[in-house]
Amino acid sequence: MTETGITPADFDAIMRDKVPFVGNMGVVTESLGDGVARLRLPFRPDFIRPGNVVCGPAIFGLADIALYAVAWLVVPRADLAVTTEATVHFLSGAKPGDLMAEARILKAGRRLLIAECHIRSLVDDALCAHVVGTYAMPPTEK
Repeated sequence: MTETGITPADFDAIMRDKVPFVGNMGVVTESLGDGVARLRLPFRPDFIRPGNVVCGPAIFGLADIALYAVAWLVVPRADLAVTTEATVHFLSGAKPGDLMAEARILKAGRRLLIAECHIRSLVDDALCAHVVGTYAMPPTEK
């Protein structure tokens, strides 16, 4: 359970129900709490690109989902939180296999949340990408 009461299973269900594209990626939330979200992307052959590495859209998709997950740590109903900016640094080719994202909050304000995410290959623990993103947060209820 997290600061806002959302569990990893809750977040996975929200992704399946409210963002079907994300639900279809098969991402599994491993843990949520203390300002950190850990999510795993199980490998699928359709994630491969020429060079036998995982494609960038799959890597960034995982990062964006992980950044969205940390928004849920700050706001109990972050449905309306949206990505307003993201910078991706692809650091190494991800070998075919599962990927792990670890996202953490850098700054959480009333209107904006800034977070970073590291993506690692679970095949060789290589750091594949570093992503910094900004989310516009929904207004708080009065």
